[in-house]
Amino acid sequence: MTSAAAAADSIAFAGVAGQAAMLADGSLTSAALVERVLSRIDGLQPRLNAFRTVFATQARVAAEAADRARAAGDPRPLLGVPIAVKDNVHVRGHAAAFGTGSREPVATDDDELVARLRAAGLIVIGTTQLPELALWGVTESQWHGVTRNPWATGRAPGGSSGGSAAAVAAGIVAGAHATDGLGSIRIPASSCGLVGLKPTRGLVPLGPEPDHWCGLSHAGFLTRRVRDTALLLDAVLGSDYDGSLADRPRLRVAVSSSAPPWRVDPQVRAVLDATTQTLRDLGHDVTERDPAYGLNLANSNSVRYLRGVADDVRSLAEPDRLEPRTKALAAVGRRIPDRLVAWARREGDALAERMDAFFGSHDVLITPTVPRLPLPAGALLGRNLVATLRRMLPYAAFTQPWNGAGLPAVSIPAGWTGGGLPVGVQLVGPAYAESRLLGLAAELEDTLGWAARTPPII
Repeated sequence: MTSAAAAADSIAFAGVAGQAAMLADGSLTSAALVERVLSRIDGLQPRLNAFRTVFATQARVAAEAADRARAAGDPRPLLGVPIAVKDNVHVRGHAAAFGTGSREPVATDDDELVARLRAAGLIVIGTTQLPELALWGVTESQWHGVTRNPWATGRAPGGSSGGSAAAVAAGIVAGAHATDGLGSIRIPASSCGLVGLKPTRGLVPLGPEPDHWCGLSHAGFLTRRVRDTALLLDAVLGSDYDGSLADRPRLRVAVSSSAPPWRVDPQVRAVLDATTQTLRDLGHDVTERDPAYGLNLANSNSVRYLRGVADDVRSLAEPDRLEPRTKALAAVGRRIPDRLVAWARREGDALAERMDAFFGSHDVLITPTVPRLPLPAGALLGRNLVATLRRMLPYAAFTQPWNGAGLPAVSIPAGWTGGGLPVGVQLVGPAYAESRLLGLAAELEDTLGWAARTPPII
């Protein structure tokens, strides 16, 4: 690698905190950083298909404004750092497609989260790909093509936030907005070697529908490092998650690898076992214990998911411009009565109550993020509903419970397979325990050193 290429990579993979530090010390301008990001998009988009739209002109204008503001003494720590947003939120002047072929109206205003990112000084560089209506754990559709994993372009990057994950993993952007209805932040994080936090329900603004999928959906971020996620939370919440990373208490950690009826891949289990041993070596009290998920949780989450699909389809400008499997799901969802949705919500609340008792004797639960390795890229393109569900259902086995209960969970890149694919481990905590989860994740990052690894596509 030439010295110029090495310098470019050091910026691309510096993360949110690293890029912010370069802007603060004057070794990099926002205008130059935006040009680097746009250049990487040009070079990698044909191979990855991470972005649906790129706001090149707007980003250049925003970068020049950020540089002027910093020169005038603007103290915002993330001023001038580019970020991508998933193409399922409203961005002023842009028509989000939500992964569909529907020709939606142009948004006249930013969603609340986008507005907060801009207020923090971040520059929205573009919108990222997702499967139709964020329905699947892969990122591909007949309308927008196949998005690929930077670690192995023959593999899927996960979904539904696969475009955001591919963009961050490839060093195009340091961080990206993502959403999670049954695992759509954490599955891509595991697939692409990233930190993916699904916060407590309602903590981070979710748009355009705050109760999306009957309360299953959460908004969050995908980054390469734990501190980057903490800084983005600080930016949109006015909190101090970054400062809390220094707290390293001895924790009571429960480990569970049970996801009946799905089998956990041996390579995934090996990563979980190694992480468990690392936690013991770090002095944490680790025991094996399975949560009481309840017999009805998966069915109740399916009710909320199906009704949510029907609601999403109803809100589209052109609901006929959808894949057949999406139309089939919506047809089922339209037949679900309100009383069944109310029952499904109660089941999620009941799990949250059982987990309150669980977290009375354990501080954190650790599980695999995904029981299987990523599917081949394009494996579900054009398949019917039954074939799609058969392939997809196992992927949310460990992630979907925490959407139903509304609890925070983070996937960290705890290991790699012999073939070089990332494997995630999930940390789950009680409501509003983001600081606890991020602190433990940061401790594991310091020990495991995952941020030093970069995908071969660079």
